[in-house]
Amino acid sequence: MYCLLLKTRLKPGCFDAFMAAMGVNAAASVRDEPGCLTFDVLRDRGDPQLVWLYEVYVDEAAFAAHLRSAHFLASRPLVEPLILSQEAIEADALALNPAR
Repeated sequence: MYCLLLKTRLKPGCFDAFMAAMGVNAAASVRDEPGCLTFDVLRDRGDPQLVWLYEVYVDEAAFAAHLRSAHFLASRPLVEPLILSQEAIEADALALNPAR
């Protein structure tokens, strides 16, 4: 499985607007994309401007399909102006919680 962990630093005061757009994208990804197993949005407890996106796809082709989805494309112009920086970690899942 293909996993992505995105460390996303938001511009000050942009959390609510980011979540309004990202919440729609995350929910639609899990609901509408058979290849998206997980799309979690996490807020760092020590830094309220730091958000982590944790995404799990069955494979890289499923992630590529996500990048072409209508909800992803619609979210980009809404979230990009709110992001100060973003770093990505790509990984292969070795063990996932099956009860999830």
